[in-house]
Amino acid sequence: MHKPNVTVAAVVQYQDQFLFVEEKDKSLGNLVINQPAGHLELNETLIEACQRELFEETGLQLSPSGFIGTYRHLANNGTDYLRFCFYFKLEELSPLKPNDPDIVRAFWATLAQIEQSVFRSPLVLRCILDSQSRPLIALEYICG
Repeated sequence: MHKPNVTVAAVVQYQDQFLFVEEKDKSLGNLVINQPAGHLELNETLIEACQRELFEETGLQLSPSGFIGTYRHLANNGTDYLRFCFYFKLEELSPLKPNDPDIVRAFWATLAQIEQSVFRSPLVLRCILDSQSRPLIALEYICG
C-alpha cells in the first residue's frame, strides 16, 4: 500500500518579507531554500507539528492565523509528499535562532530577493503565492 510522507510547512510573513531557511539537500548535497517545514510526528496534530518545526528551525514560537492549503509533490527521487501549509503573520521581528543542525541559517527576504534561488521544491514558492492570492482557511476547519 502506498503512503505519502505527511509534512507541514510555515509561511511566515513580516510586512513584505517572508521567513526562509537555508538547508543542505540530503540527496544532492547543495544548499536549498525552504520554508520552516518537516514531517508530522506520532501523536501530533498538524498545527502542533507546524509550530514545532517552526520553533526547531527558527526559534520562533508562534500560532498560525490560517491554513493556506494541502499540496502534493512527487520529488525527483520518487518520494511522494503531502504538505499541509499554514500561514503566520508576525507583527514585530524577533531574533532567529535555529535549533536544528540541518538548518544553515534562517532569514527574512522579499520574493524579489529570492526569486532566483534554488528551492527545496516548487511548493516553497507556490505556498507563498497562494498565501497572497487566495483567502486563508480558518483553523477551526483543520482537523488534527
